[in-house]
Amino acid sequence: MATLPYGSWPSPITAAALVERTVSLSGLQVDGDALLWVEARPAEAGRQVIVRWQPGTEPVDVLPAPFSARTTVHEYGGGPFCAHAGTVYFSNFADQRLYRGDRPITPAGARYADGDVSADGSQLACVRERHTDAGVLNDIVVLPTDGSAEPRVVAAGHDFYASPRFGPGGRLAWLAWDHPRMPWDGTVVEVDGTVVAGGPEESVGQPRWAPDGALHWISDRTGWWNVYRQGPSGPLSGEQGKALAPKDAEFAGPDWVFGQSTYDFLPAGGIVATWAGHLGILGHEPLDLPYTSFSSVRAYGDKVAAIAASPTRAPAVVVIDPATGEVDVVRTSRPNPVDPGYLSTPRPITFATTGGSRAHALFYPPANQDHDGPASDLPPLVVTSHGGPTAQASTTLELRTQFWTSRGIAVVDVDYRGSSGYGRAYRKQLDGQWGVADVDDCVAAARHLAAAGEVDGRRMVVRGSSASGLTALLALTTGVFAAGASLYGVADLAALATDTHKFEARYLDGLVGPWPEAAETYRQRSPITHAGRLSTPLIIFQGLDDKVVPPAQAEVLVAALRRAGVPHAYLTFEGEAHGFRQAATIRRVVEAELSFYGQVLGFTPADDIEPVPIERP
Repeated sequence: MATLPYGSWPSPITAAALVERTVSLSGLQVDGDALLWVEARPAEAGRQVIVRWQPGTEPVDVLPAPFSARTTVHEYGGGPFCAHAGTVYFSNFADQRLYRGDRPITPAGARYADGDVSADGSQLACVRERHTDAGVLNDIVVLPTDGSAEPRVVAAGHDFYASPRFGPGGRLAWLAWDHPRMPWDGTVVEVDGTVVAGGPEESVGQPRWAPDGALHWISDRTGWWNVYRQGPSGPLSGEQGKALAPKDAEFAGPDWVFGQSTYDFLPAGGIVATWAGHLGILGHEPLDLPYTSFSSVRAYGDKVAAIAASPTRAPAVVVIDPATGEVDVVRTSRPNPVDPGYLSTPRPITFATTGGSRAHALFYPPANQDHDGPASDLPPLVVTSHGGPTAQASTTLELRTQFWTSRGIAVVDVDYRGSSGYGRAYRKQLDGQWGVADVDDCVAAARHLAAAGEVDGRRMVVRGSSASGLTALLALTTGVFAAGASLYGVADLAALATDTHKFEARYLDGLVGPWPEAAETYRQRSPITHAGRLSTPLIIFQGLDDKVVPPAQAEVLVAALRRAGVPHAYLTFEGEAHGFRQAATIRRVVEAELSFYGQVLGFTPADDIEPVPIERP
């Protein structure tokens, strides 16, 4: 192995490799013997294409250009299509109307998501969202699948709805919740308007009907998201279900988007489910599989289909035989696998943090089969954390992480207090503490690794996107980090509370405090309030079409940095919203970030990249 300074190692994981022939896979569904899923393609400006596969054939696109199956209900979307007997129904991104094939079946002026077709194929139920002068209105509607009549409202009055699912006898189940709660705080399952499960302090999700007519859902009433069953005989109201194979583990995650599926019913009996990085039959030991992350879990005949991944395997649509553990790969998000010699395998760590608590993270040490760092040096560290305070660090192969580690830069992905995956009690530790506990935990993770001799404590940087951008910006005021990066990060909590979309309009009530009563807390937790305390270089990336964190927040921060004389760079991107989707944007962002860190931390990247200009006082 050749010895080179950390950060300067040549790597085959280039910025171009992050997007070349790469797609994002989601929304796997089953229609007869066909599997269908959504591919988000950076090479097509982020267009989301429905793909169909049947045994003995190659996957084929269902949607020709320029159609894109993407809904903006709740802004974050998800659940953009459903299928029945070979016919696909989808929400088209350009106009948000529902389409049957290439024909619209709903009027213009509304958004649709999370559809389900009745057993006879005649009716389609879905979530509708209308933006009116009176505000944003959400409801559940049913319409003929041939579009012969306008949508008919079957549920209204709650602030939010999700997961309408047809059951036996024409019954319809759905989720509902109201401000100020988020779906991971308190939701209810209703059947034809009758509350079956859930409440203000119980998060329920994924209602669906078993083949025998029994209603199932996932609830965290014990502190952990487990699977529950009720019926099929007798009324559904009253007793709130029975836990199936209860376990101190999470069988679901937070419902940031529609259409998540972490369990399903096998035709021969039994429920296939995913929990804690495993997949198996509920009540049995998990299957021995080469994957550590599963989503879109679906019964597929007597087999199981899912989107699966691991630290060394890119996400792929797979078919698994639960009897043998045999796996068939149908489609991979990255056709050309990366040589494992350039991949870092994450190591879970738990460490002490403030308040006598403990927090969690995944640590990725540098890894490159061709290079090593000088014996007298330690690697720099990138501290990152997930966007969306209730999300969770994933063990899925993420080349953006491996981009750093294969160059000799360590990464720690922090599951600060409030993250999912560790039970409701851990999630609730962020209540009223966003901008405090998460910052403390990122700082504690960095200090823990530096004290253990894993990284160079003088060359630690912190980065974040969206909600974790706020965490990163506040962490920069602690004096622990040498630099930072914010990708469409929250800089002004007051602006976020007063200028955001309906789904998150009251989210901060729980994370920070009610607005405007807690205005002073919002001011103290806002990075722009502390811009004068920033003395370390910062790079900021912002999409100009972002409605979740509008560009105005980044511009206020940049102006404050300029006044304070803090070295910084500011890159904006037209046509990008909340989260970058276009290949050219993704490539420019990662190369600019590498250039920025190299200039600040004192290493020269091996890559031939355009240096990012740093504005200096």
